[in-house]
Amino acid sequence: MSAPSRNPAQPAHPAQPVVDQEPAPARTGDGTAAATAPGYRAGRTLPLRVEAVRQLKRRRTLVMGAILAALPFVLIAAFAIGGTPDGRGNDRITLMDTATASGANFAATCLFVSAGFLLVVPVALFCGDTVASEASWSSLRYLLAAPVPRARLLWSKLAVALSFSAAAMLLLPVVALAAGTAAYGWGPLRLPTGGSLATADTVPRLALVVAFIFVSQLVTAGLAFWLSTKTDAPLGAVGGAVGLTIIGNVLDAVTALGSWRDFLPAHWQFAWADALQPQLEWGGMLKGSAVSVTYALVLFALAFRGFSRKDIVS
Repeated sequence: MSAPSRNPAQPAHPAQPVVDQEPAPARTGDGTAAATAPGYRAGRTLPLRVEAVRQLKRRRTLVMGAILAALPFVLIAAFAIGGTPDGRGNDRITLMDTATASGANFAATCLFVSAGFLLVVPVALFCGDTVASEASWSSLRYLLAAPVPRARLLWSKLAVALSFSAAAMLLLPVVALAAGTAAYGWGPLRLPTGGSLATADTVPRLALVVAFIFVSQLVTAGLAFWLSTKTDAPLGAVGGAVGLTIIGNVLDAVTALGSWRDFLPAHWQFAWADALQPQLEWGGMLKGSAVSVTYALVLFALAFRGFSRKDIVS
């Protein structure tokens, strides 16, 4: 008996119907889906508010804020126990010699004793713990699968880290100014070399000092952020940034380098002292800002370039 003839219009395998498949969504360069889903906007992923709240609730943020806020009270207690500083036995006159002259002098002294190292720590901590902490928690891959574009993730974390760093640098002088005024009274800022700044000029000059210190610490921020994209160990990124900053300070102390020290960010870290002079001088602060911003932009660019090619699933 011959087999029944097959209708050419029927499929060869009727038990396996042909299903029209939609093409797979296009992929961006960082492996996330392109903005083809309804309502998806890359610029709306990982809002700054969400990232800021996450970082604010971190224990290390609260601890660092408590340390910076406590420093002025520690110095007030030290002056109360040890007596008023008079500069005897010192070869040079510093802001420490006039620390108790007024609240403004006390705030300037707190910046003087902390700018070299203490204020480096929160910058390195906030910028070095950003991406590396996500990698150590194995949550980085899930953030990128949200999908959050890699550039958007880095911009959000960098903006929040720099904002927290600026807040840390602002917290110290604000608390010091309030505590110093309560302890030593309000008045003009007395200069160690003689003379004083007018009371109306005191706060703007201190604000300029804080702004320059923040700009000078952008190098540390860049180092920490770049290292944070290269490792999944947050302490490694933070410690590496602090260590390299210390090495820069050591190199600046080598006078044999001569004019080469002008290219070291550490060489200009105390140029803000020019703002606490009767006649404001901009030369040193402008040079220091140019050096710091240049290094920082290069380091930030390296961080973005390296992270865009990094395998985050291994």
